[in-house]
Amino acid sequence: MEFPNSHPNASVSVSDLLLQAALMIPVYSYVLGILVLFLVFLYNFFEMHFVEHLVRGLRGDAVSLIYDPRSEIFHSVVSKCRILRGRYLPTLWLASPHFQTAFLSLLDWAPPVEYKRQVFHLPDGGNLALDWLVASDDVKVSGGGASLSKDDATPIVVVIPGLTSDSAAVYVKHLAYRIAKRGWNVVVSNHRGLGGVSITSDIFYNAGWTEDLRRVVNYLHQERPMAPLFAVGTSIGANILVKYLGEDGDNTPVAGAASICSPWDLLICDRFIHRRLVQRLYNRVLTNGLQGYAELHEPIYSRLANWEGIKKSRSIRDFDQHATCLVGKFETPDTYYRYSSSASFVRNVTVPLLCISALDDPLCTKEAIPYDECRSNKNVVLATVRHGGHLAFFEGITAGRLWWVCAVEEFLTVLQSSPFMHTQKKTGSSGLHSSIDKGPYVNVTEDGMVMALADNQTDEQDVVDLSIDQITPNDETENPIQYTDQSKHKIEANEESFHETAVSPEQKSVSNWDIKDLHDITAPVKRCMHHLSRQNRRSIWLLAYIAIVTTWPLVGSSLFHFFKRKPSWLRR
Repeated sequence: MEFPNSHPNASVSVSDLLLQAALMIPVYSYVLGILVLFLVFLYNFFEMHFVEHLVRGLRGDAVSLIYDPRSEIFHSVVSKCRILRGRYLPTLWLASPHFQTAFLSLLDWAPPVEYKRQVFHLPDGGNLALDWLVASDDVKVSGGGASLSKDDATPIVVVIPGLTSDSAAVYVKHLAYRIAKRGWNVVVSNHRGLGGVSITSDIFYNAGWTEDLRRVVNYLHQERPMAPLFAVGTSIGANILVKYLGEDGDNTPVAGAASICSPWDLLICDRFIHRRLVQRLYNRVLTNGLQGYAELHEPIYSRLANWEGIKKSRSIRDFDQHATCLVGKFETPDTYYRYSSSASFVRNVTVPLLCISALDDPLCTKEAIPYDECRSNKNVVLATVRHGGHLAFFEGITAGRLWWVCAVEEFLTVLQSSPFMHTQKKTGSSGLHSSIDKGPYVNVTEDGMVMALADNQTDEQDVVDLSIDQITPNDETENPIQYTDQSKHKIEANEESFHETAVSPEQKSVSNWDIKDLHDITAPVKRCMHHLSRQNRRSIWLLAYIAIVTTWPLVGSSLFHFFKRKPSWLRR
Protein backbone atom coordinates (compact mmCIF):
# COMPACT_ATOMS: atom_id res chain seq x y z
CA MET A 1 0.00 0.00 0.00
CA GLU A 2 1.40 3.37 -1.00
CA PHE A 3 0.66 6.73 0.60
CA PRO A 4 0.80 9.98 -1.39
CA ASN A 5 3.96 12.06 -1.24
CA SER A 6 5.88 9.25 0.36
CA HIS A 7 9.30 7.88 -0.40
CA PRO A 8 11.66 5.58 1.46
CA ASN A 9 13.47 8.39 3.24
CA ALA A 10 10.33 10.31 4.32
CA SER A 11 9.22 10.17 7.96
CA VAL A 12 5.45 9.72 8.57
CA SER A 13 3.90 10.19 12.04
CA VAL A 14 1.74 7.51 13.64
CA SER A 15 -1.24 9.86 13.94
CA ASP A 16 -1.16 10.54 10.21
CA LEU A 17 -1.13 6.85 9.47
CA LEU A 18 -4.11 6.22 11.81
CA LEU A 19 -6.05 9.09 10.27
CA GLN A 20 -5.43 7.87 6.75
CA ALA A 21 -6.49 4.33 7.78
CA ALA A 22 -9.67 5.63 9.40
CA LEU A 23 -10.65 7.49 6.26
CA MET A 24 -10.51 4.27 4.30
CA ILE A 25 -13.23 2.59 6.51
CA PRO A 26 -16.71 2.88 4.99
CA VAL A 27 -19.15 5.29 6.66
CA TYR A 28 -21.84 2.64 7.22
CA SER A 29 -19.37 0.78 9.45
CA TYR A 30 -19.13 3.79 11.73
CA VAL A 31 -22.90 4.13 11.83
CA LEU A 32 -23.27 0.46 12.69
CA GLY A 33 -20.64 0.71 15.45
CA ILE A 34 -22.23 3.78 16.98
CA LEU A 35 -25.61 2.08 16.90
CA VAL A 36 -24.21 -0.98 18.68
CA LEU A 37 -22.59 1.15 21.36
CA PHE A 38 -25.80 3.09 21.83
CA LEU A 39 -27.80 -0.11 22.19
CA VAL A 40 -25.32 -1.45 24.74
CA PHE A 41 -25.64 1.81 26.67
CA LEU A 42 -29.43 1.61 26.62
CA TYR A 43 -29.36 -2.07 27.56
CA ASN A 44 -27.37 -1.26 30.69
CA PHE A 45 -29.08 2.05 31.43
CA PHE A 46 -32.54 0.45 31.46
CA GLU A 47 -31.19 -2.65 33.22
CA MET A 48 -32.55 -4.98 30.55
CA HIS A 49 -32.26 -8.74 30.93
CA PHE A 50 -33.55 -10.02 27.60
CA VAL A 51 -30.28 -11.68 26.57
CA GLU A 52 -29.93 -13.25 30.01
CA HIS A 53 -33.24 -15.07 29.65
CA LEU A 54 -32.40 -16.23 26.13
CA VAL A 55 -29.07 -17.65 27.26
CA ARG A 56 -30.74 -19.48 30.14
CA GLY A 57 -33.33 -21.04 27.86
CA LEU A 58 -36.32 -18.89 28.92
CA ARG A 59 -36.59 -20.76 32.22
CA GLY A 60 -37.07 -17.67 34.34
CA ASP A 61 -35.78 -17.18 37.88
CA ALA A 62 -36.69 -19.22 40.93
CA VAL A 63 -38.61 -17.40 43.64
CA SER A 64 -36.43 -16.89 46.71
CA LEU A 65 -38.32 -17.55 49.96
CA ILE A 66 -37.08 -16.23 53.30
CA TYR A 67 -38.83 -17.57 56.40
CA ASP A 68 -38.39 -18.89 59.92
CA PRO A 69 -37.63 -22.64 59.80
CA ARG A 70 -40.29 -23.11 62.49
CA SER A 71 -42.91 -21.28 60.45
CA GLU A 72 -46.15 -23.22 60.10
CA ILE A 73 -47.29 -20.61 57.60
CA PHE A 74 -44.52 -21.70 55.27
CA HIS A 75 -44.74 -25.45 55.81
CA SER A 76 -48.54 -25.65 55.71
CA VAL A 77 -49.53 -22.78 53.40
CA VAL A 78 -46.74 -21.41 51.21
CA SER A 79 -45.34 -24.87 50.51
CA LYS A 80 -48.67 -25.72 48.86
CA CYS A 81 -48.58 -22.64 46.61
CA ARG A 82 -47.40 -23.74 43.19
CA ILE A 83 -46.65 -20.21 42.02
CA LEU A 84 -44.49 -19.25 44.99
CA ARG A 85 -42.59 -22.54 44.79
CA GLY A 86 -42.03 -22.12 41.03
CA ARG A 87 -40.22 -19.69 38.75
CA TYR A 88 -41.05 -16.30 37.26
CA LEU A 89 -40.31 -15.42 33.62
CA PRO A 90 -41.09 -11.78 32.72
CA THR A 91 -42.65 -10.83 29.41
CA LEU A 92 -39.69 -10.78 27.00
CA TRP A 93 -40.51 -7.51 25.28
CA LEU A 94 -40.77 -5.94 28.74
CA ALA A 95 -37.51 -7.43 30.01
CA SER A 96 -36.60 -4.34 32.03
CA PRO A 97 -37.83 -3.04 35.38
CA HIS A 98 -38.26 0.39 33.84
CA PHE A 99 -40.22 -0.90 30.85
CA GLN A 100 -42.50 -2.90 33.14
CA THR A 101 -43.07 0.00 35.52
CA ALA A 102 -43.70 2.48 32.70
CA PHE A 103 -45.98 0.05 30.86
CA LEU A 104 -48.05 -0.42 34.02
CA SER A 105 -48.42 3.33 34.52
CA LEU A 106 -48.92 4.54 30.95
CA LEU A 107 -51.16 1.91 29.37
CA ASP A 108 -54.58 0.94 30.69
CA TRP A 109 -54.18 -2.76 30.04
CA ALA A 110 -56.63 -3.97 32.68
CA PRO A 111 -59.80 -6.05 32.73
CA PRO A 112 -63.12 -4.18 32.86
CA VAL A 113 -64.13 -3.47 36.44
CA GLU A 114 -67.22 -1.65 37.68
CA TYR A 115 -67.10 -0.68 41.33
CA LYS A 116 -69.96 0.14 43.67
CA ARG A 117 -69.02 3.11 45.83
CA GLN A 118 -69.58 3.62 49.52
CA VAL A 119 -68.59 6.87 51.24
CA PHE A 120 -67.10 6.06 54.63
CA HIS A 121 -67.33 8.81 57.25
CA LEU A 122 -64.52 9.17 59.77
CA PRO A 123 -64.88 10.47 63.35
CA ASP A 124 -62.65 13.49 62.68
CA GLY A 125 -65.01 14.73 59.96
CA GLY A 126 -63.06 13.29 57.05
CA ASN A 127 -64.37 11.00 54.33
CA LEU A 128 -62.90 8.32 52.13
CA ALA A 129 -64.26 6.16 49.34
CA LEU A 130 -64.72 2.42 49.68
CA ASP A 131 -65.07 0.92 46.20
CA TRP A 132 -66.68 -2.52 46.24
CA LEU A 133 -66.38 -5.25 43.66
CA VAL A 134 -68.75 -7.93 44.91
CA ALA A 135 -68.90 -11.48 43.67
CA SER A 136 -72.69 -11.49 43.22
CA ASP A 137 -74.64 -8.96 41.20
CA ASP A 138 -77.50 -9.31 43.66
CA VAL A 139 -75.51 -7.53 46.36
CA LYS A 140 -76.34 -3.84 46.56
CA VAL A 141 -73.99 -1.11 47.76
CA SER A 142 -75.18 2.24 49.02
CA GLY A 143 -73.76 5.04 51.12
CA GLY A 144 -74.34 2.91 54.18
CA GLY A 145 -72.37 -0.03 52.85
CA ALA A 146 -72.88 -3.24 50.97
CA SER A 147 -76.10 -5.03 51.87
CA LEU A 148 -74.37 -8.23 52.93
CA SER A 149 -75.90 -10.42 55.58
CA LYS A 150 -74.14 -10.60 58.93
CA ASP A 151 -74.14 -14.36 58.50
CA ASP A 152 -72.46 -14.10 55.09
CA ALA A 153 -69.16 -16.00 55.28
CA THR A 154 -67.85 -14.89 51.89
CA PRO A 155 -64.25 -13.68 52.38
CA ILE A 156 -63.57 -9.97 52.01
CA VAL A 157 -60.26 -8.62 50.67
CA VAL A 158 -59.32 -5.03 51.55
CA VAL A 159 -56.94 -3.41 49.05
CA ILE A 160 -54.78 -0.42 50.07
CA PRO A 161 -53.37 1.36 46.96
CA GLY A 162 -50.02 3.08 46.63
CA LEU A 163 -48.96 6.72 46.59
CA THR A 164 -51.52 8.93 44.77
CA SER A 165 -53.19 5.76 43.44
CA ASP A 166 -56.81 4.75 43.84
CA SER A 167 -59.19 2.04 42.69
CA ALA A 168 -58.76 3.11 39.07
CA ALA A 169 -55.08 2.06 38.98
CA VAL A 170 -54.32 -0.75 36.54
CA TYR A 171 -52.73 -3.07 39.09
CA VAL A 172 -55.66 -2.56 41.51
CA LYS A 173 -58.11 -3.55 38.78
CA HIS A 174 -56.07 -6.66 38.00
CA LEU A 175 -56.15 -7.72 41.64
CA ALA A 176 -59.80 -6.86 42.24
CA TYR A 177 -60.94 -8.64 39.08
CA ARG A 178 -59.07 -11.85 39.84
CA ILE A 179 -60.20 -11.99 43.49
CA ALA A 180 -63.83 -11.30 42.57
CA LYS A 181 -63.68 -13.93 39.84
CA ARG A 182 -62.86 -16.47 42.54
CA GLY A 183 -66.11 -15.60 44.29
CA TRP A 184 -64.80 -13.31 47.02
CA ASN A 185 -65.76 -9.71 47.76
CA VAL A 186 -63.21 -6.93 47.23
CA VAL A 187 -63.23 -3.45 48.74
CA VAL A 188 -60.64 -0.85 47.75
CA SER A 189 -59.95 1.57 50.60
CA ASN A 190 -58.97 4.76 48.79
CA HIS A 191 -56.80 7.23 50.64
CA ARG A 192 -58.24 10.53 51.82
CA GLY A 193 -58.64 13.01 49.02
CA LEU A 194 -58.36 10.37 46.27
CA GLY A 195 -60.95 8.56 44.21
CA GLY A 196 -62.97 11.75 43.68
CA VAL A 197 -63.68 12.40 47.37
CA SER A 198 -62.83 15.82 48.78
CA ILE A 199 -60.87 16.50 51.94
CA THR A 200 -63.34 17.60 54.62
CA SER A 201 -61.02 17.84 57.63
CA ASP A 202 -57.50 19.02 58.45
CA ILE A 203 -56.10 15.48 58.34
CA PHE A 204 -54.34 14.06 55.27
CA TYR A 205 -52.98 10.59 54.75
CA ASN A 206 -49.26 9.86 54.66
CA ALA A 207 -46.95 6.85 54.47
CA GLY A 208 -47.33 6.10 58.19
CA TRP A 209 -50.99 7.02 58.73
CA THR A 210 -52.66 3.80 59.89
CA GLU A 211 -55.74 5.15 61.65
CA ASP A 212 -57.95 5.17 58.53
CA LEU A 213 -57.10 1.56 57.72
CA ARG A 214 -57.72 0.55 61.33
CA ARG A 215 -61.20 2.07 61.30
CA VAL A 216 -62.10 0.55 57.95
CA VAL A 217 -60.97 -2.91 59.03
CA ASN A 218 -62.84 -2.71 62.35
CA TYR A 219 -65.95 -1.46 60.58
CA LEU A 220 -65.91 -4.32 58.07
CA HIS A 221 -65.35 -6.87 60.80
CA GLN A 222 -68.19 -5.44 62.86
CA GLU A 223 -70.60 -5.42 59.92
CA ARG A 224 -69.61 -8.90 58.63
CA PRO A 225 -68.24 -10.80 61.63
CA MET A 226 -68.62 -14.19 59.93
CA ALA A 227 -66.61 -13.24 56.82
CA PRO A 228 -62.82 -13.86 56.88
CA LEU A 229 -61.09 -10.53 56.38
CA PHE A 230 -57.90 -10.31 54.31
CA ALA A 231 -55.80 -7.28 53.39
CA VAL A 232 -53.45 -6.55 50.48
CA GLY A 233 -51.25 -3.45 50.45
CA THR A 234 -49.27 -2.15 47.49
CA SER A 235 -46.27 0.21 47.59
CA ILE A 236 -47.01 2.90 50.20
CA GLY A 237 -50.22 1.01 50.97
CA ALA A 238 -48.07 -2.03 51.82
CA ASN A 239 -46.00 0.08 54.20
CA ILE A 240 -49.19 1.32 55.90
CA LEU A 241 -50.56 -2.23 56.12
CA VAL A 242 -47.43 -3.76 57.70
CA LYS A 243 -47.13 -0.87 60.15
CA TYR A 244 -50.78 -1.30 61.14
CA LEU A 245 -50.37 -5.06 61.65
CA GLY A 246 -47.29 -4.47 63.79
CA GLU A 247 -49.00 -1.80 65.87
CA ASP A 248 -52.13 -3.83 66.64
CA GLY A 249 -50.59 -7.29 66.91
CA ASP A 250 -53.20 -9.82 68.08
CA ASN A 251 -55.89 -7.14 68.32
CA THR A 252 -56.49 -6.97 64.57
CA PRO A 253 -59.37 -8.92 62.97
CA VAL A 254 -57.36 -9.44 59.77
CA ALA A 255 -57.07 -13.18 59.04
CA GLY A 256 -54.22 -12.90 56.52
CA ALA A 257 -52.37 -10.25 54.54
CA ALA A 258 -50.02 -9.61 51.64
CA SER A 259 -47.50 -6.79 51.18
CA ILE A 260 -46.45 -6.00 47.61
CA CYS A 261 -43.39 -3.86 46.78
CA SER A 262 -43.26 -2.12 50.15
CA PRO A 263 -40.61 0.60 50.58
CA TRP A 264 -39.98 -0.77 54.11
CA ASP A 265 -37.48 1.94 55.13
CA LEU A 266 -38.44 5.34 53.75
CA LEU A 267 -35.15 6.93 54.75
CA ILE A 268 -33.14 4.44 52.68
CA CYS A 269 -35.55 4.78 49.76
CA ASP A 270 -35.23 8.57 49.92
CA ARG A 271 -31.46 8.29 49.56
CA PHE A 272 -31.83 5.72 46.79
CA ILE A 273 -34.22 7.76 44.65
CA HIS A 274 -31.67 10.60 44.48
CA ARG A 275 -28.77 8.32 43.51
CA ARG A 276 -28.92 7.82 39.73
CA LEU A 277 -30.33 9.70 36.79
CA VAL A 278 -33.10 7.19 36.11
CA GLN A 279 -34.20 7.26 39.75
CA ARG A 280 -34.29 11.05 39.63
CA LEU A 281 -36.70 10.80 36.73
CA TYR A 282 -39.00 8.66 38.84
CA ASN A 283 -38.62 11.14 41.66
CA ARG A 284 -39.74 13.97 39.43
CA VAL A 285 -42.73 12.03 38.09
CA LEU A 286 -43.93 11.10 41.58
CA THR A 287 -43.47 14.70 42.72
CA ASN A 288 -45.70 15.87 39.88
CA GLY A 289 -48.34 13.41 41.07
CA LEU A 290 -48.15 14.75 44.62
CA GLN A 291 -48.42 18.31 43.36
CA GLY A 292 -51.49 17.33 41.36
CA TYR A 293 -52.97 15.82 44.52
CA ALA A 294 -52.23 19.05 46.40
CA GLU A 295 -53.89 21.16 43.71
CA LEU A 296 -57.12 19.23 44.22
CA HIS A 297 -57.14 20.37 47.85
CA GLU A 298 -55.43 23.74 47.51
CA PRO A 299 -57.69 25.63 49.99
CA ILE A 300 -56.67 23.36 52.87
CA TYR A 301 -53.02 22.96 51.85
CA SER A 302 -52.59 26.71 51.45
CA ARG A 303 -53.88 27.14 55.00
CA LEU A 304 -51.97 24.33 56.72
CA ALA A 305 -48.79 24.08 54.64
CA ASN A 306 -46.36 26.15 52.59
CA TRP A 307 -48.19 26.45 49.28
CA GLU A 308 -45.38 28.30 47.50
CA GLY A 309 -42.93 25.62 48.56
CA ILE A 310 -45.29 22.91 47.32
CA LYS A 311 -45.49 24.47 43.87
CA LYS A 312 -41.69 24.80 43.67
CA SER A 313 -40.97 21.26 44.87
CA ARG A 314 -38.68 19.26 42.60
CA SER A 315 -38.54 16.06 44.62
CA ILE A 316 -40.64 14.00 47.01
CA ARG A 317 -38.44 15.21 49.85
CA ASP A 318 -39.20 18.84 48.96
CA PHE A 319 -42.92 18.11 48.95
CA ASP A 320 -42.71 16.34 52.30
CA GLN A 321 -40.80 19.25 53.78
CA HIS A 322 -43.32 21.87 52.66
CA ALA A 323 -46.50 19.80 52.99
CA THR A 324 -46.38 16.49 54.85
CA CYS A 325 -44.19 17.66 57.73
CA LEU A 326 -46.25 20.79 58.34
CA VAL A 327 -49.62 19.03 58.18
CA GLY A 328 -48.44 15.97 60.15
CA LYS A 329 -46.43 17.98 62.71
CA PHE A 330 -43.06 16.37 61.90
CA GLU A 331 -39.88 18.30 62.62
CA THR A 332 -37.97 17.23 59.47
CA PRO A 333 -38.49 14.87 56.52
CA ASP A 334 -36.06 12.41 58.11
CA THR A 335 -38.17 12.40 61.28
CA TYR A 336 -41.23 11.65 59.17
CA TYR A 337 -39.44 8.86 57.28
CA ARG A 338 -38.19 7.20 60.46
CA TYR A 339 -41.58 7.39 62.12
CA SER A 340 -43.47 6.03 59.10
CA SER A 341 -41.17 3.15 58.10
CA SER A 342 -42.68 -0.29 58.60
CA ALA A 343 -39.41 -2.27 58.82
CA SER A 344 -39.26 -1.92 62.60
CA PHE A 345 -42.83 -3.25 62.98
CA VAL A 346 -42.29 -6.55 61.17
CA ARG A 347 -41.26 -8.38 64.35
CA ASN A 348 -44.65 -7.60 65.96
CA VAL A 349 -46.81 -8.97 63.14
CA THR A 350 -48.96 -11.90 64.30
CA VAL A 351 -51.03 -12.24 61.12
CA PRO A 352 -49.95 -14.65 58.32
CA LEU A 353 -48.18 -12.22 56.02
CA LEU A 354 -46.78 -12.76 52.54
CA CYS A 355 -44.30 -10.11 51.39
CA ILE A 356 -43.35 -9.88 47.69
CA SER A 357 -40.56 -7.65 46.38
CA ALA A 358 -38.51 -7.40 43.20
CA LEU A 359 -34.78 -7.00 43.61
CA ASP A 360 -34.67 -4.64 40.61
CA ASP A 361 -37.49 -2.40 41.87
CA PRO A 362 -36.58 1.09 40.58
CA LEU A 363 -38.41 2.85 43.43
CA CYS A 364 -38.20 0.63 46.50
CA THR A 365 -34.61 -0.54 46.70
CA LYS A 366 -33.67 -4.02 47.87
CA GLU A 367 -31.34 -2.38 50.38
CA ALA A 368 -34.38 -1.50 52.52
CA ILE A 369 -35.83 -5.04 52.69
CA PRO A 370 -35.71 -6.27 56.33
CA TYR A 371 -34.44 -9.80 55.63
CA ASP A 372 -33.49 -10.64 59.21
CA GLU A 373 -36.74 -9.31 60.69
CA CYS A 374 -38.78 -11.40 58.24
CA ARG A 375 -36.66 -14.48 58.92
CA SER A 376 -37.12 -14.17 62.70
CA ASN A 377 -40.92 -13.90 62.57
CA LYS A 378 -42.67 -17.23 62.06
CA ASN A 379 -45.79 -15.45 60.74
CA VAL A 380 -43.98 -13.78 57.84
CA VAL A 381 -42.78 -15.24 54.56
CA LEU A 382 -40.73 -13.00 52.25
CA ALA A 383 -40.73 -13.85 48.53
CA THR A 384 -38.24 -12.05 46.28
CA VAL A 385 -37.63 -12.35 42.54
CA ARG A 386 -34.72 -10.94 40.56
CA HIS A 387 -36.89 -9.02 38.09
CA GLY A 388 -40.33 -7.50 38.11
CA GLY A 389 -40.10 -3.73 38.44
CA HIS A 390 -42.44 -1.82 40.73
CA LEU A 391 -45.88 -3.46 41.08
CA ALA A 392 -45.59 -4.85 37.54
CA PHE A 393 -44.35 -8.47 37.27
CA PHE A 394 -45.89 -8.90 33.82
CA GLU A 395 -45.84 -12.41 32.39
CA GLY A 396 -47.02 -14.08 29.19
CA ILE A 397 -46.49 -13.10 25.57
CA THR A 398 -49.25 -10.48 25.66
CA ALA A 399 -48.48 -9.26 29.20
CA GLY A 400 -52.07 -10.00 30.06
CA ARG A 401 -51.55 -10.86 33.73
CA LEU A 402 -49.47 -9.84 36.73
CA TRP A 403 -47.46 -12.58 38.43
CA TRP A 404 -47.86 -11.16 41.94
CA VAL A 405 -51.65 -10.99 41.58
CA CYS A 406 -51.76 -14.71 40.83
CA ALA A 407 -49.40 -15.44 43.73
CA VAL A 408 -51.48 -13.44 46.21
CA GLU A 409 -54.71 -15.07 45.07
CA GLU A 410 -53.24 -18.55 45.52
CA PHE A 411 -51.74 -17.70 48.91
CA LEU A 412 -55.02 -16.32 50.29
CA THR A 413 -56.97 -19.25 48.90
CA VAL A 414 -54.72 -21.84 50.54
CA LEU A 415 -54.63 -19.84 53.78
CA GLN A 416 -58.44 -19.60 53.86
CA SER A 417 -58.76 -23.39 53.66
CA SER A 418 -56.11 -23.97 56.35
CA PRO A 419 -56.41 -23.78 60.15
CA PHE A 420 -53.77 -21.04 60.37
CA MET A 421 -55.90 -17.97 59.70
CA HIS A 422 -55.44 -15.35 62.39
CA THR A 423 -58.25 -14.71 64.87
CA GLN A 424 -58.56 -11.54 66.87
CA LYS A 425 -57.51 -11.76 70.52
CA LYS A 426 -58.53 -8.71 72.53
CA THR A 427 -56.18 -9.10 75.46
CA GLY A 428 -56.02 -5.43 76.31
CA SER A 429 -52.37 -5.87 77.27
CA SER A 430 -49.13 -4.65 75.77
CA GLY A 431 -47.81 -8.05 74.98
CA LEU A 432 -46.33 -8.79 78.40
CA HIS A 433 -47.96 -11.82 80.00
CA SER A 434 -47.62 -13.13 83.52
CA SER A 435 -47.20 -16.76 84.36
CA ILE A 436 -50.81 -17.07 85.50
CA ASP A 437 -51.97 -16.24 81.96
CA LYS A 438 -50.67 -19.59 80.73
CA GLY A 439 -53.73 -21.35 82.16
CA PRO A 440 -56.98 -21.23 80.16
CA TYR A 441 -59.08 -20.30 83.20
CA VAL A 442 -58.47 -18.65 86.56
CA ASN A 443 -60.52 -18.45 89.74
CA VAL A 444 -60.38 -15.42 92.03
CA THR A 445 -61.63 -16.28 95.52
CA GLU A 446 -62.89 -14.00 98.24
CA ASP A 447 -59.54 -14.18 100.01
CA GLY A 448 -57.65 -12.64 97.14
CA MET A 449 -56.34 -16.03 96.05
CA VAL A 450 -56.01 -16.75 92.32
CA MET A 451 -56.28 -20.38 91.31
CA ALA A 452 -55.34 -21.65 87.83
CA LEU A 453 -57.80 -24.23 86.48
CA ALA A 454 -56.83 -26.59 83.69
CA ASP A 455 -59.20 -28.19 81.20
CA ASN A 456 -58.91 -31.57 82.93
CA GLN A 457 -59.25 -30.81 86.62
CA THR A 458 -57.37 -32.93 89.14
CA ASP A 459 -57.44 -33.01 92.89
CA GLU A 460 -54.29 -30.97 93.08
CA GLN A 461 -54.56 -27.32 92.09
CA ASP A 462 -51.86 -24.71 91.67
CA VAL A 463 -52.60 -21.73 93.89
CA VAL A 464 -50.93 -18.37 93.49
CA ASP A 465 -51.12 -15.74 96.22
CA LEU A 466 -51.36 -12.14 95.09
CA SER A 467 -50.72 -9.29 97.46
CA ILE A 468 -53.39 -6.75 98.29
CA ASP A 469 -51.61 -4.08 96.23
CA GLN A 470 -51.71 -6.27 93.12
CA ILE A 471 -55.49 -6.72 93.23
CA THR A 472 -57.82 -3.81 92.55
CA PRO A 473 -61.40 -4.61 93.56
CA ASN A 474 -64.33 -3.52 91.41
CA ASP A 475 -62.12 -2.31 88.56
CA GLU A 476 -62.93 -4.17 85.39
CA THR A 477 -60.88 -1.93 83.14
CA GLU A 478 -57.60 -2.69 84.83
CA ASN A 479 -58.25 -6.39 85.44
CA PRO A 480 -56.18 -8.35 82.89
CA ILE A 481 -58.27 -11.50 83.40
CA GLN A 482 -60.71 -12.01 80.55
CA TYR A 483 -63.67 -14.36 80.88
CA THR A 484 -65.46 -16.03 78.01
CA ASP A 485 -69.09 -17.10 78.11
CA GLN A 486 -68.13 -20.77 78.15
CA SER A 487 -65.57 -20.39 80.92
CA LYS A 488 -67.78 -18.22 83.14
CA HIS A 489 -70.02 -21.10 84.24
CA LYS A 490 -67.01 -23.32 84.72
CA ILE A 491 -65.30 -20.77 86.92
CA GLU A 492 -68.44 -20.25 89.01
CA ALA A 493 -68.81 -24.01 89.54
CA ASN A 494 -65.20 -24.36 90.60
CA GLU A 495 -65.56 -21.33 92.80
CA GLU A 496 -68.44 -22.94 94.71
CA SER A 497 -66.62 -26.23 95.18
CA PHE A 498 -63.47 -24.39 96.16
CA HIS A 499 -65.23 -22.52 98.95
CA GLU A 500 -67.08 -25.59 100.16
CA THR A 501 -63.89 -27.62 100.58
CA ALA A 502 -61.21 -25.05 101.27
CA VAL A 503 -62.88 -22.24 103.21
CA SER A 504 -64.21 -22.71 106.70
CA PRO A 505 -67.52 -21.13 107.82
CA GLU A 506 -65.60 -18.72 110.01
CA GLN A 507 -63.55 -17.53 107.06
CA LYS A 508 -66.65 -17.09 104.89
CA SER A 509 -67.98 -14.52 107.30
CA VAL A 510 -64.86 -12.43 107.08
CA SER A 511 -64.38 -10.26 103.99
CA ASN A 512 -61.00 -10.18 102.32
CA TRP A 513 -61.26 -6.45 101.95
CA ASP A 514 -61.93 -5.87 105.66
CA ILE A 515 -59.65 -3.11 106.82
CA LYS A 516 -58.69 -5.17 109.91
CA ASP A 517 -56.99 -7.80 107.73
CA LEU A 518 -54.69 -5.15 106.32
CA HIS A 519 -53.21 -4.67 109.78
CA ASP A 520 -53.22 -8.35 110.71
CA ILE A 521 -49.86 -9.75 109.67
CA THR A 522 -50.55 -13.36 110.47
CA ALA A 523 -54.00 -13.67 108.84
CA PRO A 524 -52.74 -13.90 105.21
CA VAL A 525 -50.12 -16.43 106.24
CA LYS A 526 -52.68 -18.62 108.01
CA ARG A 527 -55.04 -18.51 105.02
CA CYS A 528 -52.24 -19.33 102.60
CA MET A 529 -51.09 -22.30 104.69
CA HIS A 530 -54.67 -23.51 105.10
CA HIS A 531 -55.38 -23.45 101.35
CA LEU A 532 -52.06 -25.03 100.53
CA SER A 533 -52.67 -27.87 102.95
CA ARG A 534 -56.15 -28.58 101.57
CA GLN A 535 -55.49 -28.08 97.87
CA ASN A 536 -51.96 -29.26 97.31
CA ARG A 537 -51.74 -31.86 100.13
CA ARG A 538 -48.15 -30.89 100.86
CA SER A 539 -46.23 -32.24 103.79
CA ILE A 540 -46.18 -30.45 107.11
CA TRP A 541 -42.45 -29.88 106.70
CA LEU A 542 -42.99 -27.92 103.52
CA LEU A 543 -45.66 -25.85 105.27
CA ALA A 544 -43.30 -25.20 108.14
CA TYR A 545 -40.61 -24.10 105.71
CA ILE A 546 -43.03 -21.72 104.00
CA ALA A 547 -44.10 -20.32 107.37
CA ILE A 548 -40.48 -19.66 108.38
CA VAL A 549 -39.62 -18.00 105.08
CA THR A 550 -42.80 -15.93 105.16
CA THR A 551 -42.36 -14.67 108.72
CA TRP A 552 -38.57 -14.27 108.60
CA PRO A 553 -38.58 -10.50 107.80
CA LEU A 554 -40.51 -9.84 111.02
CA VAL A 555 -38.53 -12.28 113.18
CA GLY A 556 -35.18 -11.30 111.68
CA SER A 557 -35.73 -7.59 112.26
CA SER A 558 -36.73 -8.27 115.88
CA LEU A 559 -33.60 -10.33 116.53
CA PHE A 560 -31.48 -7.66 114.87
CA HIS A 561 -32.81 -4.94 117.17
CA PHE A 562 -32.46 -7.24 120.19
CA PHE A 563 -28.79 -8.04 119.65
CA LYS A 564 -27.97 -4.52 118.52
CA ARG A 565 -29.07 -3.26 121.91
CA LYS A 566 -26.71 -5.03 124.33
CA PRO A 567 -28.01 -6.06 127.77
CA SER A 568 -26.61 -4.30 130.83
CA TRP A 569 -24.72 -7.40 131.99
CA LEU A 570 -22.73 -7.49 128.71
CA ARG A 571 -21.56 -3.93 129.11
CA ARG A 572 -19.54 -4.76 132.23
